[in-house]
Amino acid sequence: MKIGTFWRSTAAGALFLLASVAAYGEAVTLLFAGDLMLTDGPGQTITQGGDPLAPFAAILDAADYRIGNLEVPVASGGQPHATKIVTFRAEPNTLTVLQGRFDAVSLANNHSGDYGHDAFVETMQHLANAGIAYFGGGRNLAEAHRPLWIEKNGLKIAVLGYNEFKPRAFQAGPIWPGVAWSEDDLVIADIRAAKAAGADHVIPFMHWGWEKETQPTERQKALARKMIDAGAALVVGGHPHVTQGAEIYQGKPIVYSLGNFVFDGFDYPEAQRGWLLRLKLDKSGVLFWETLAAQIDDAGTPWPASGAFTPCGRGGDPVISECQNP
Repeated sequence: MKIGTFWRSTAAGALFLLASVAAYGEAVTLLFAGDLMLTDGPGQTITQGGDPLAPFAAILDAADYRIGNLEVPVASGGQPHATKIVTFRAEPNTLTVLQGRFDAVSLANNHSGDYGHDAFVETMQHLANAGIAYFGGGRNLAEAHRPLWIEKNGLKIAVLGYNEFKPRAFQAGPIWPGVAWSEDDLVIADIRAAKAAGADHVIPFMHWGWEKETQPTERQKALARKMIDAGAALVVGGHPHVTQGAEIYQGKPIVYSLGNFVFDGFDYPEAQRGWLLRLKLDKSGVLFWETLAAQIDDAGTPWPASGAFTPCGRGGDPVISECQNP
């Protein structure tokens, strides 16, 4: 019997969860989503009164805290980047679909700066007005590297966001806005600083790897292990527009790429299947984690892929298991 079926479908699974809470105190459920792109097909859906997140509403609502990667500036100003072939910009009203569904978004990606500094700053202001926190980007270098702090159920969790896919012109500087760039020494220093500041757990959310590649690169593997050695509780990634599998290192999960979540315009099947990552943590670390498959239609709307088998595991497991999606 697969572990996922065991957890979700048997009384023994419920007893496992109750025992975990009794032993370690109340847990926190976090949910990570891949790329959220609110223009083109999803933007048209929203403009026409639709909701591309409706099929996942119940799953999103059930989590204590929801985080996604905002793969688009949300602004009415700015100019498209002169040297980029593909640039995105979403209308400010599209953020309404994220309100109440996502608590925070990462800005650390290769599209946040598509319409320049003015649109980037405008995006941050719209997010603040909508009550959605952001990280992995800011008005200067220090703000871009500042963690997202989550304090729930007695836990203090720091989430850090980094981009390492061109153009590097989007990188924040000492006095100018932009994203947090993934430099190994800075990433490790940020993880250690968050631990020193009182974080029970630190989670890096990376924008890395090569597009369309379904396996992580040696660079991704090496950096993920460095981050865990420095104190990260787990590592989550995105950018390639496809999922890239998962592995366990030192008993801690690495999910290399969640792929797309709300995104259209792809004509190959791997880009039309993304994952949500759902995990429970307490003071001891990750109790269990699972990926939930999303099948993305031509308009960019994700739908739960019931019955799919996707990576999962319990804290301290030596190998990856598979769970059957409900």
